[in-house]
Amino acid sequence: QINVAIRSSLQNLREKIDQLKELLLRAVSTHQITQLEGDRRQNLVDDLLTRYKQLEASYKNEGTEPDMTRSSLMTGGVKRGVTNPWLLEESEETRGLGFDDLRQQQRRIIEEQDAGLDALSSIISRQKQMGQEIGNELDEQNEIIDDLTNLVENTDDRLRNQTRHVKMVDKKSTSCG
Repeated sequence: QINVAIRSSLQNLREKIDQLKELLLRAVSTHQITQLEGDRRQNLVDDLLTRYKQLEASYKNEGTEPDMTRSSLMTGGVKRGVTNPWLLEESEETRGLGFDDLRQQQRRIIEEQDAGLDALSSIISRQKQMGQEIGNELDEQNEIIDDLTNLVENTDDRLRNQTRHVKMVDKKSTSCG
């Protein structure tokens, strides 16, 4: 009876882990959770799968000594410098919050980020508008400068013509006198 119960519990654990994987993939793909949170949860699911395999090996008397396997399951074991995510401290912001509270907090954070992006968008739109107005003003100023250049050139030409006339008159007046 104990063996049947253990096998049944192991099978149930495996099914629950598979369900967790499926739900996690769905949550990440529909952007219900951030990619960073998805990666963190995927690490937890992978750790559960490893522990499941250790339990299964212990049940079948494979691998290491059963007492050592049991103690490593409860303490997190020694894994090449990888810390057990179950033993990490939860942040102050999420400590004591339930699933619905965490989801609501995530929604609030996303709304705040959306509001920040909207504000950034309006600032960028205003800067674009200012840039276009500056460009229009520069075009007008260039037209004015071109008109002034033409006027100065015309005035310069007339001044040269008048200077030539004055020289001719002066030359004629000196030869008469």
